Amino acid sequence: MAAGPTYEPISTTTLGNSTTWEITLSSIPQTYTDLVLVINGKQQSGTTIKLQYNSDTGSNYSVLRLASNNTSMANENYNNETNQPFALGYANWTYNAILHLMNYSNTTTYKTTLSRSNDVTTKLALLYNGMWRSTAAINSIRIFTDNSSITYFTAGTTFTLYGITAA
Repeated sequence: MAAGPTYEPISTTTLGNSTTWEITLSSIPQTYTDLVLVINGKQQSGTTIKLQYNSDTGSNYSVLRLASNNTSMANENYNNETNQPFALGYANWTYNAILHLMNYSNTTTYKTTLSRSNDVTTKLALLYNGMWRSTAAINSIRIFTDNSSITYFTAGTTFTLYGITAA
């Protein structure tokens, strides 16, 4: 059993401005096994929340998306994307999105993710299985919305990054 806490907070950002459509978590320490990113908040307008690692805008991202609510289920597959979709927020949703980023500091494997997001009001749950086809250690994560001209994270939205220590 690990001697200390398993999840160690690395950083928390709480938005005070309602016109923010992107944030970058940088200088991520390489001392953990995995990372967990938790977003709690709302968006002014509906859109997909996306990620880029280490400022990589190349076609190096893939993701499988599963969506389910109380009446239906759907799936989509994205390959050779320039970013990784990881959550979906509709206008004025109060949502929670959690991303698990495995082996982020390993320099011999591609990076894989599992994420989920949900909304209580619409009873919609989303699951994303993603891959960044790079062996580089991740030292920054850009989090942004689909359309910067109309979609913003609302004031009070929090972004918390945790490091998971090896067992």
